[in-house]
Order: sequence, then C-alpha cells, then structure tokens
Amino acid sequence: MFFTYFGQYLLLLKSVFKRPEKWRMYWKEIIHEMNEIGVGSLGLIGIISTFVGAVMTMQIAFQLVSDLIPSSVIGQINRDSSILELSPTITALVLAGKVGSSISSQIGSMRVTEQIDALEIMGINAPGYLILPKILAGITMIPALVVISIFLALTGGLIGGALSGAVTPVDYINGITDGFIGYTVAVALVKAFVFGFIITSVSAFKGFYVRGGALEVGQASTRGVVISCIAILAVDYVVTSLML
Repeated sequence: MFFTYFGQYLLLLKSVFKRPEKWRMYWKEIIHEMNEIGVGSLGLIGIISTFVGAVMTMQIAFQLVSDLIPSSVIGQINRDSSILELSPTITALVLAGKVGSSISSQIGSMRVTEQIDALEIMGINAPGYLILPKILAGITMIPALVVISIFLALTGGLIGGALSGAVTPVDYINGITDGFIGYTVAVALVKAFVFGFIITSVSAFKGFYVRGGALEVGQASTRGVVISCIAILAVDYVVTSLML
C-alpha cells in the first residue's frame, strides 16, 4: 500500500509542475497563499517561539548547577538548540496542523463538490492551479517564519532568563554572540525549505484524492496532518545526519 500511495503522490507532483497555462493567474494565487501561510501564521508562531525560548532558558539554567560553568553557556545552548532543532521542527509541526489541515480540507471539499472535475473539463490543469501556488508559498514563507521564530526564541530566552533570575541579560547576550557559526542557520533554512514542501504537498495530495462526503474530507485532513508530522520528523533526522 505504501508504494501505491507513494507512486500516486509522485504522479500528482508530475502534474503539479507542468507548465502553467497563464502565469498571471498563478501569481495571484501564489500571493494569496503566501499571505495565508505566512502572515496568517505569524501570530501563532511568535507566541509559541517566545515561550519556548523562555522555558528553554530556565530549564538549561536548572540543569547547569555547577559553579565552574559560566552562565553565558546558557545563551550558547539555547541559541544552538533554537537554530538547529526547536525553531524549524516546532514551527513545521505547528504549521502541519494549522496550514496542512486547511489545505487538505479546502482541496478535499472542492473534490467532493465536483469543482475539480469542472476545472478539468474546462481544460485547466487542476493539480497545477490548486497545488503549485501552495507549494511555492510554503517553501517561501515557512523558511521566513523559521527565521522569525529563531529571533523570537532567543528574545524570549533573554526575557525569561532576566525575569526568573536564571541568567543576567549581559551574560545571555554574550552567550548567544560568542562562537556563533553561520552554518547552523543554513542547516535550519534547508530543513524549513524541505518541511514547507512536505506540509503543502502531502496535505494537498490527501485532499486531492479524497472520495465521499464531509466525513471523508475530515478524515483525509487528519491523515494528512499525521503523515506530514511523521515525514517531518523522519526528514529532520536525515537532514541533520547529512549536514552535521
């Protein structure tokens, strides 16, 4: 069954990346999806990232009980953890639930109401028109959201450490600036790019081939989120092992 669905997924992607009929029509959809995925998710990602950064700072300070370890190490650990793992992965998992379920239910509803059939009858490449703008918006906006998430996680760590007394702002800032390696940001952006493709394409695939009515649309949306989350964690391991 896995190879059946995976082959069907690859055939759908082949149809998605066909040459568009009119780029002008696609550009409008791309801008709309960028607004939905990026701007629409900014508040949620901001709140989660800030609190995760603050909690991480307090937990790291709780574990580093030795007087021989300088408190600036708290900032270093929080920085590397946020850049390499927490911000890309948590952002992707949150967006898999928010954006992925929305994409799957939207396309699934169009399928069961025969709107996709109407597009195909009119000679429009339905997979390309419906899915390509979402994929392009996902691989563009999710890396941008990850960058914002990293910044807010580090800012949240500064605020959380200062309010709890775990680390002074001066020591924390020295920690996040000392020994910074820019390559870690490149790893995070590669992860975010791949995660964005997985979230949009897998969710669209589950919605595009749904059969039945409203109940099946909801089930397809749930399966799309579950598969996306599993794929994100698996790809996270692969990218980390290849790039680090």
